[in-house]
Amino acid sequence: MVSANTDLTYNSKIEGDVIVSRADAVINWIRSSSMWPMPMGLACCAIELMAVAASRFDIARFGAEVMRFSPKQSDVMIVSGTVTYKMSSAVRRIYDQMAEPKWVIAMGACASTGGMYRSYAVLQGVDRILPVDVYVSGCPPRPEALLDALVKLQEKVKREPSASKLLSA
Repeated sequence: MVSANTDLTYNSKIEGDVIVSRADAVINWIRSSSMWPMPMGLACCAIELMAVAASRFDIARFGAEVMRFSPKQSDVMIVSGTVTYKMSSAVRRIYDQMAEPKWVIAMGACASTGGMYRSYAVLQGVDRILPVDVYVSGCPPRPEALLDALVKLQEKVKREPSASKLLSA
């Protein structure tokens, strides 16, 4: 039985299905609820990235099921694995081809800090060439950790001032 709470009842003063909100809140809700990842699988962490897209962990529950292998159709780059200096220019070029707004998740110890590879050939963190928004620790990190990072990124996107960016462009 439904109680007669006035907070939950229909307001007859507003006709139709009207929602009042700020433009920033609506735009950021849309952006955070439909993120299209660019999987940048460079090493073993990419296996865990693939597991996130499978039915057991189901990244689709969080609005990120559309994995795009084209940077022009992506807005979240998930760098998973060891970034070598030889590969770093390609990673940066792909990031530059992504349309604004764009975000980066560094997945795993190697993408975040170079991991156990302290050598002349390995970049000691992808944040040296890209602006990273969320770091996922682990070697390799569990799929649940990547899902947690996606939720944290969605929360960050919801707080960004988006309407001012659109108006100034």
